[in-house]
Amino acid sequence: MKKVLTIAGSDCSGGAGIQADIKTITAHKMYAMSVITALTAQNTTGVAGVMDATPEFVEQQMDMVFTDIRPDAVKIGMVSNKDIIVSIAKKLREYNARIVVLDPVMVATSGSRLLKDDAMNALIGQLFPLASVITPNIPEAECLSGMDIQNRPDMSKAAEKIAEFYQGGILIKGGHMSDCSDDLLWMQGKEVWFQSEKIDNPNTHGTGCTLSSAIACGLAAGHSLEQSIQNAKAYITGALKANLNLGAGSGPLNHCWWL
Repeated sequence: MKKVLTIAGSDCSGGAGIQADIKTITAHKMYAMSVITALTAQNTTGVAGVMDATPEFVEQQMDMVFTDIRPDAVKIGMVSNKDIIVSIAKKLREYNARIVVLDPVMVATSGSRLLKDDAMNALIGQLFPLASVITPNIPEAECLSGMDIQNRPDMSKAAEKIAEFYQGGILIKGGHMSDCSDDLLWMQGKEVWFQSEKIDNPNTHGTGCTLSSAIACGLAAGHSLEQSIQNAKAYITGALKANLNLGAGSGPLNHCWWL
């Protein structure tokens, strides 16, 4: 059985973060492990509080995972401060982690920045070089590229700018676009577009976490990056089309729709 480690924050309401990752990995018939970077008090309507783990405890969790059940792939989600980012990078280098999917959670749904400048610099300087692929959405790609993104040509220009300081795969997710949900994979100057229909479902809590975890599962299984993204998009499309409707706000996906 393939093993996938998620390093992220906990969502007590179960729709995003560690909980979404574990459900996704399990739905892919793989063994899920977790390193929790923060506890959050949240639900479908918003976040009431965040309690960060200490960097030392994050390192201790990573030691216990890597020295016993070594993961075949690692997915990184919410990392809330510089010290935790530095600790994660140190341990990934120490254990020579090979496959790392990094979902750079930098911008809240409301549009507000989630990372301070020192944490943003640490994310780019410490974790980006260790990542096989990064999966920014449109607002996050705007942060990384320093430009506005309104359409597909803008996505291409943004990917080119990000590629100036990051050498791995860049998957810019187009879910924030008004007319389509096409995603762009930029890899060493090559563009691959993944076309997607716009699904009429307001319940999208945890879609970014879910997609990046599904990509990690594909890579753990030995698929190419392109095939892993294609499979992950098919999985998340099904989870959205299942039309689960829970909670008073933007509800979670049905991660087990295909079981």
